[in-house]
Amino acid sequence: MWRALVSEWSPVVSAVTMLDHVFTDAISALRDAFEAAFLERQAFEEHFQVDVLLGDLTWETSYGLPGEGQPPRVVAHITFDWPTWSQTAYRRWYVDEELETPPAIEIEIVLRVQRLAAQPQPSSLFAAVPEHSPPIGQDRLERAGLTIEIAHPDPSGANVGDDDEFAVEITYAGLYELAEETLADGTSKLLDDHLGALGGWIASTLVRLGDVPLVFRPAETEI
Repeated sequence: MWRALVSEWSPVVSAVTMLDHVFTDAISALRDAFEAAFLERQAFEEHFQVDVLLGDLTWETSYGLPGEGQPPRVVAHITFDWPTWSQTAYRRWYVDEELETPPAIEIEIVLRVQRLAAQPQPSSLFAAVPEHSPPIGQDRLERAGLTIEIAHPDPSGANVGDDDEFAVEITYAGLYELAEETLADGTSKLLDDHLGALGGWIASTLVRLGDVPLVFRPAETEI
C-alpha cells in the first residue's frame, strides 16, 4: 500500500490542525489534553498521512513522561484513523445536513515499556494497567493484548558482547463515534470533554508502568 507523507514536522502538523474539519479538531483537543497532563511530545514522532489509494487519513504521535531520557523507559504511541466511510458520512452531514451513520475516529494507543535488561513477567504488567480506558463519549478503548519484543545484538557487529534488550507493548483500541453537535465546528466542547480524559489516563498509566519493579538499561541521552 502506497502512502503519501503529508507531514513529519511539528510546524506543518500544527498548520494542518488549523483546517476546519472535525478530525483536525479532535487532534487539537487531544494535544491540549496531553499538554494539560504535562506529557512530553517525542521529537520527530508526529506524522500526518493520507492513503492515496483508499483516502484514509492517519495521525500518529508519541508522548512520554518528562525527564525520562532518550529513549524513555515508558512511552505512549497514539494513532487516529479517519477512514473513508467516516469522511463520506461527514460530507453528507456537511452538505445535505443528514446524519444517517455517525462518523467515527478509529483510535489505537500502544503503551510501550522499553530499555528492559530482562524479560518481564506479563502478569506484573497486566496488573498495572486497566482492561479499558475511561469513557470516550459513549465508548471505551479495550485492552487488546500484550507483546514482548526481544532485540538480539548482531554477533558480527560492533556491539558484540552486548546482552539482549527487551520491550513490552500493551495495545488499546476502539472507536470514538462523533455526536452530531460535535460536527458543528465552534459550537460544542464535547471533543475537549471526551478526549480530555485520555491525557490524564495515559499519564497515570505510564506512571504505573514505570513503577513496576523492572530492571532498565541506562538511557542513551539523559534529560
